[in-house]
Amino acid sequence: MAEIQEQADSGKGGKKRAKRSSTKIDMTPLVDLAALLITFFMLTTTFNKPQTMEINMPVKDDNPDSQTLLKASNAMTIILGEDDKVFYYFGLAEDNPEVIESSYAAGGIRKVLTSPQVKSNEKMTVMVKPMEGSRYKNMVDILDELKITDTKKFAMVDIADSDKKLLQEQIGN
Repeated sequence: MAEIQEQADSGKGGKKRAKRSSTKIDMTPLVDLAALLITFFMLTTTFNKPQTMEINMPVKDDNPDSQTLLKASNAMTIILGEDDKVFYYFGLAEDNPEVIESSYAAGGIRKVLTSPQVKSNEKMTVMVKPMEGSRYKNMVDILDELKITDTKKFAMVDIADSDKKLLQEQIGN
């Protein structure tokens, strides 16, 4: 591995000089070891797999008459507002329901989605309506909450003018 080479005595002048030693380090084993370690770690490392949620998109129906209307007792609407705000109400906007502000915390919208009012009704449909000022992160967070609470029926819906008017009247946003 490491080798010390000694130089022969030149024999000049009768003076004895200290022998100079030159050191030469053989780097070949070190390079081999580094290559083996890199190969080992590359082969034994598991990479993070991307976590995705499977969403089945509905097929566009050309016949609007075949669509069934949603009953107010089976409807819950979640509105994603600006500044990371989230609002919800039960029923339809035309019936002027009470709009309640919540949060994305476990004690907020998750508690509402696991409440008996939502879980006991098998026909309950949760409609998620993002406003223009809401962030993409908010939509991902609410989809995560729907997945965590095992909500079977939900839909991403464009926000209607009646929803905006309802928010304006009750919250003032």
